[in-house]
Amino acid sequence: MVADPLLVVGTGLIGLCFGSFLNVCILRLPHEQSLLRPPSTCPTCGQRIAWYDNIPVVSWLLLRGRCRRCGTSISIQYPLIELLVGLLWASGVFLYGFTWHALAAAVFGMLLLGIAVTDARHYLIPDEFTWGGLALGLALSLKGGGPGLVQALLGALAGFALLYVVAQVGEWVFKEEAMGGGDIKMMAMVGAFVGWRGVLLTVFAGALLGTMIFVPLSLKKKRLVPFGVFLALGAAVTFVVGDAIVSWYLHFLRGG
Repeated sequence: MVADPLLVVGTGLIGLCFGSFLNVCILRLPHEQSLLRPPSTCPTCGQRIAWYDNIPVVSWLLLRGRCRRCGTSISIQYPLIELLVGLLWASGVFLYGFTWHALAAAVFGMLLLGIAVTDARHYLIPDEFTWGGLALGLALSLKGGGPGLVQALLGALAGFALLYVVAQVGEWVFKEEAMGGGDIKMMAMVGAFVGWRGVLLTVFAGALLGTMIFVPLSLKKKRLVPFGVFLALGAAVTFVVGDAIVSWYLHFLRGG
């Protein structure tokens, strides 16, 4: 089925608006600040940002990435996040049509992006992303009726339990905290979207990506590993192609 181009574009524009809100979450949640008060202002001069200077992506381009009043540079993170979320929403409709699955893909992708950016910057995963995302995942699972909700609950339980056990074993072996509480809660949220099999694949993919990409760098610079970033990447891969990977693996085990 070919998606209606106008529907894809319209959904992408809605996604841009959600991307603007995600920027607020990324900026304020790590500091436990309200998402509503104060309204958006320039952090340098304190000028309240007018609505016409707060249009996703467009305003940043028209202002050439600077505050209208004081000329201070505005981080390119803002339009990039807005654009990425817009693409996520548009891609959901393009790939899955105007369906609940497309909505789940967009919401899940947005949560994962927020977690990845926040964890990379602050080594912190706010509860609003994890517990709030868990509630959204369970709510969206209702589209599958009782069986869908049961699968989501099992996935959430599996995600929480698996990372909790890993954290406890790691702390026992290394005599220090080996896994943050945010990662554990994050996997409960991930499980609600991808189920218990998806949890296993996400953790495997996250560990593999973390080992390949970050461990060599951390050995040189002695930096902490923001594991949430790699779990987010693994969860995204799992949501999109996880079923195909699991089917291939089971077929391989059977000697097919």
